[in-house]
Amino acid sequence: MKTTLTTSTTVPTKLQNPLLVWGLLALLAGIWGSSFILVKKSLTVFDPAQVGSIRIFSAFCFFLPFFIINIKKIPLNKAVYFLLAGLLGNLLPAYLFSFAGSKLDSGVSGALNSTTPLFTLIVGALFFSNKITQRQGIGIVLGFVGALLLILAGATGFHVNGYAFFVIAATLLYGINLNITKKYLTGLGIDSFLITSSIFMTIGPVAAGVLFSTDFVSRLQQPNALQALIFAMLLGVLGSAIAMVLFNRLIQMTSAVLASSVTYLIPIVAILWGVLDGEAIIFQHYLGMSIILIGVYLVNKSN
Repeated sequence: MKTTLTTSTTVPTKLQNPLLVWGLLALLAGIWGSSFILVKKSLTVFDPAQVGSIRIFSAFCFFLPFFIINIKKIPLNKAVYFLLAGLLGNLLPAYLFSFAGSKLDSGVSGALNSTTPLFTLIVGALFFSNKITQRQGIGIVLGFVGALLLILAGATGFHVNGYAFFVIAATLLYGINLNITKKYLTGLGIDSFLITSSIFMTIGPVAAGVLFSTDFVSRLQQPNALQALIFAMLLGVLGSAIAMVLFNRLIQMTSAVLASSVTYLIPIVAILWGVLDGEAIIFQHYLGMSIILIGVYLVNKSN
């Protein structure tokens, strides 16, 4: 059966160009898995609101020239969905992850991020009439269990850091955005780069307004400010701009749930960066990452 682009969260019977799909998943995992350590390094100089704003504004500047050149191709009747995708999938999560990063280890944030497919399934089933297969359900549960093992690895007692709920809120927004993007922003006859640039045009000015209403300029005089600024800008250009282009392309090629399963791979990269930054890795980390990979396989495996 030939793969067709649908609004269902079920995985297509046969993927078009599976090597490209898996390649995009791996590349996105590398970029987004590195985002948590970049947030951490950016926060050494700037506050969470500034880091989130720099991230979004940098992506906005990256897309602006392309958007201006191709503005006549933008379907204005989709403007509200561009705005929703900008707010739910980019602007608000950027702030939420920055605030979480001020108190959570980068590896923990990456692990919590893997709840995105769970919320994608729930939102899709509740509001978009999508179906959940038994295999998908098992894969999602396994992925969540693996992420939980990563979160609790090395813990001496059960302690919930309130900042973890910032990440949970962000992943819920991601789940909503994934379903909206799949249903309303696919099949438009324009490429994913133009779609993503249109999304950032709706939120870039907001981020700029927030950024320059703070003491951002004065903080640029601090030691290591240039390095922190570069880290935050990389978050925008790589983590928000280029990665979102690739991600929207992945959604168009597959399904919202399959695309969101990249978040199962993100904790692995985030944990590795944490180790390089001085965090210890123990057996539970390896176990959790292995279970996560099994979950990814089940979610993506053809029926």
